[in-house]
Amino acid sequence: MLVGAAGAGLLAGCSSGGEGSDGGSGASEVERARARVARDSEGLAERYDLVIAAHPDLATLLSPLRAEVVRHAGAFGGVKGAGAGRASASPSGSPSPSDAPASSGSPSSSASASSAPVPDDPGAALTELATAERALADKRAKALLRVPGEVARLMASVAAAGAGHAYVLTEGAK
Repeated sequence: MLVGAAGAGLLAGCSSGGEGSDGGSGASEVERARARVARDSEGLAERYDLVIAAHPDLATLLSPLRAEVVRHAGAFGGVKGAGAGRASASPSGSPSPSDAPASSGSPSSSASASSAPVPDDPGAALTELATAERALADKRAKALLRVPGEVARLMASVAAAGAGHAYVLTEGAK
């Protein structure tokens, strides 16, 4: 899958070093941002798991996308593996409002998405995943403005991959 290869290439090209160049409080903001991105990816991977369980016929389409989401979580220090993020992606482990734009106090899309029932219609389930991917990509694109260098580049790559996933999921729904 082209999106998968491109996303893997982007992740490989971005190292996790060098993000603490501004030191002090900037480093702690970087760590908080990394943790939020990892938790959001873990929550999204859980949502993929639920959709695959409810619609096994979609596994061929969804499994590679889910695997990339797990890699995204790992790139930011999250748990690597299937379903391992269930406890940390609960609503209490959701990203704080500081990760979203100041005007938004709503819960993270991954926390609410991972607890919502999966639609019975496979097309609706794909649309829901596409919406979650797109919302998370947008959230990351905004959040990357608050972190330095390498972390910002990695967040941009992961946001772009999420936008690509949304496109694939939208096309898969047709």
